[in-house]
Amino acid sequence: MKKFLVVFVLLLMVTSHVFAQNYKTHKVKQDEKIEDIAKVYNITVSDIYTLNPDAKNGLRTNMVLILPKEAQAESSTVREITGYKQHRVKRKQTLYGIAKDYKVSEDEIKKANAFLYSEPLKKGTKIRIPIFETKQVLKETETPVDLSKTYVVLPKEGKWRVAYKFGISVEELEALNPDMAEVLKVGDTINVPNIPDTKEKAIEDKYGYYEVQPKEGFYRLKVKLGLEKEELEALNPELVGSDLKVGMVLRVPKKGHSGVPGMISENHLAISNLSKGNFSSDIKHIAILMPFKLNNVHPESTESTMNKIRTDSYLNFALEFQSGALMALDSLKKLGLSVKVDVYDSENKISTISDLITKHNFKDLDAVIGPLSQTSVEYAAEKLSTYNVPVVSPITKNVVLTNNTFQSRPSEDLLKDKVLNYFKERDSLINTILIFDSKSEPQNAALKAAFSDAPVVRSRKDKKGKEAYFIRIEDISRHLKPGKNVVFLETASSGFASNVVSNLNTLNSDKIEIVLATTNLNSAFENSEVSNHHLSNLHFHFASVSKSFDDNLGNGFVKRYTSKYGATPTKIAVRGFDVTMDVVLRLATSENLYTSTLDAPLTEYIENKFEYKKTPFGGYYNDTVYLLEYNDLKIVEVKN
Repeated sequence: MKKFLVVFVLLLMVTSHVFAQNYKTHKVKQDEKIEDIAKVYNITVSDIYTLNPDAKNGLRTNMVLILPKEAQAESSTVREITGYKQHRVKRKQTLYGIAKDYKVSEDEIKKANAFLYSEPLKKGTKIRIPIFETKQVLKETETPVDLSKTYVVLPKEGKWRVAYKFGISVEELEALNPDMAEVLKVGDTINVPNIPDTKEKAIEDKYGYYEVQPKEGFYRLKVKLGLEKEELEALNPELVGSDLKVGMVLRVPKKGHSGVPGMISENHLAISNLSKGNFSSDIKHIAILMPFKLNNVHPESTESTMNKIRTDSYLNFALEFQSGALMALDSLKKLGLSVKVDVYDSENKISTISDLITKHNFKDLDAVIGPLSQTSVEYAAEKLSTYNVPVVSPITKNVVLTNNTFQSRPSEDLLKDKVLNYFKERDSLINTILIFDSKSEPQNAALKAAFSDAPVVRSRKDKKGKEAYFIRIEDISRHLKPGKNVVFLETASSGFASNVVSNLNTLNSDKIEIVLATTNLNSAFENSEVSNHHLSNLHFHFASVSKSFDDNLGNGFVKRYTSKYGATPTKIAVRGFDVTMDVVLRLATSENLYTSTLDAPLTEYIENKFEYKKTPFGGYYNDTVYLLEYNDLKIVEVKN
């Protein structure tokens, strides 16, 4: 989320005062608490959370925080911009290196070139380098300006409706409310820009609404929406004399635009089929870093080697992933692509990764896939950031995203939001029931907030007051209504899951239709105690990083893999195929991996899809997952 740019733009919109706000960074020390950091820098904990929303999930050693500088003394030394130099970006130059050459900070360059907050550096781009003069100034006392006011959420108002009403983007609204729930509910009190009531905009059903995407100007909107600049300005008077901004919500004609990427009603991106694109003639050079740990494998003993493969999870993953990657390279060769691939054994050791990068020519690589563990990925990315070489994390969930890091696995929060938002949009049409055990209920505050009127059914206790992990059929039946009922079951207990699913299947009928859902698919639902027939009868809904391929449809990849290796591909093997295909095809159809995130926002392969978005002060994360359901004993994708 572009937090800094968002807050900066918001301040300009709501006040005519000029604010000079500087920022600094802090690397978290071992066992350091957020309250201690706030005290050292003379700021509040809220200040830290506003600029670093990930910090709410807990601090990690070496985590980098963005902090506002503490209040200045009455008399202080300041640097004022007296002019600018122009610099043309050369091949492989990084923002860090340019800042070092000109003795300025990366943030100062970004402030002088606002597009750098959302776009990567490109060879040949002209940027402005600020020239500073140091002066001694006295601090002036200013009358505080109330930049925001409180607002009570009305019925049918979600984030984008409130954002449009006050003339800001969703990201700007979230920046004003760092603790805001993912889904707004009636009566919530939030912060909004302090504009007069007469300036608030109303949502009109006769119009559609479109959110401006990255790098979109009036010409792109004309191609996409069929509307001239003058037509857009007539519908949105605030556009006259100003530029389009990412995240801006525009009013457009409703008819004929419902399927357009960026439309609020759909909010879907078209999937880019890169295999049919125009390929670069350059040979792409990538490296795959995996913890094969071959130094611990003794090939002279077949039994010892097989036992190592079975028991070493890192080696097992590396071999499965590599088998899929090799299949991808074979497919890319058939497409006519030339790829040079270096495969290295990271041994799951930082020292080995350091030696590999030092001894081999990593600076000219187009991308690195791997290593595997969080620590290894973060170290490799930091080491290669000097060369601006992108590092793609194949499976790790919570990597610290430096500028050159691509986290290909979506976050757990995104999985929860996918299910929650899907049913929230249908809240008025269905009866909703929530079922928890005592361990799961405290972890699902967002679910309870989203369906605040839904009855809650809790696991029963035994005679000693301990969790018994069961409910009786009457505990549910009294809350069911004729028509459609959606039941959320949140548990990690296979016994409880089996009990609830069995009872729901008994109550399911033509008159009372029950759909089962969970925001946290785990082993409890995949246990043999839980009947797949019952899950299918209940159209069990859940979100997943990947979908399941159907080997009954003559899937070409599955046939070729089975023929080559004598076994059906595992999910890890399929992920190896998908990640490798995506990285190389993005490199072959765009200037580099960074620009590919704009040229091809959404891609999809056998089981996985990729929609990379950039964090304001770091790298890229995959922002798309699948919503799936059990249907006729198969797992299929739910189409909105």
